[in-house]
Amino acid sequence: MKVLTMKEILTGPKISNWSGSEKTKDLISSQISEIWGESELKNYNPDKSALPYSKWFSLGYVPKKGSKALKSMILIEKKDAQGNVIKSYPKTINLFYYRSVEPLNQNKNR
Repeated sequence: MKVLTMKEILTGPKISNWSGSEKTKDLISSQISEIWGESELKNYNPDKSALPYSKWFSLGYVPKKGSKALKSMILIEKKDAQGNVIKSYPKTINLFYYRSVEPLNQNKNR
């Protein structure tokens, strides 16, 4: 499997499961702004630049040592056989921004 470069990932097609929630986008934007500054928001694309660990790993990247996940939340809905929502509950999602990951092969000696 060929590992994509960060440029290929960030300029390529959508790779995240982001559903288009503005609330989620704003929540992650505020965390990015806190960590990397307001100017970094121009590089934030919820479809490509903030992904869960498993997605980064499948792309050949892992979080840098000491990096912290950005926290988001989704609502999980449990439905009955007819498709009616019978229960919903929040689930925390941990995302890593592209600036906090590195290629997997750089981690060999850790």
